[in-house]
Amino acid sequence: MIEAYRKLWPNRAGVDAISTEEELEQKIRIELNDELTHPRVRKTRQQKLELALTRIDQSDLNAEEKNSLSALYKKIAAH
Repeated sequence: MIEAYRKLWPNRAGVDAISTEEELEQKIRIELNDELTHPRVRKTRQQKLELALTRIDQSDLNAEEKNSLSALYKKIAAH
């Protein structure tokens, strides 16, 4: 799953440093909470999830990678 995430976000800072599933989940949590954006322009968790799922769906990942990443994003967003 880490490799699929790297393919999805090839130029994102810190992606190459991810080595465990826990680190991957933390990166996704930060992304969904929009923590790296100024508070006045942050999007909601639901908006960020929709954007991520759209990116996954439109990516060149294979079907299994898309399903796995989508499921992980949805799981993290639910908590």
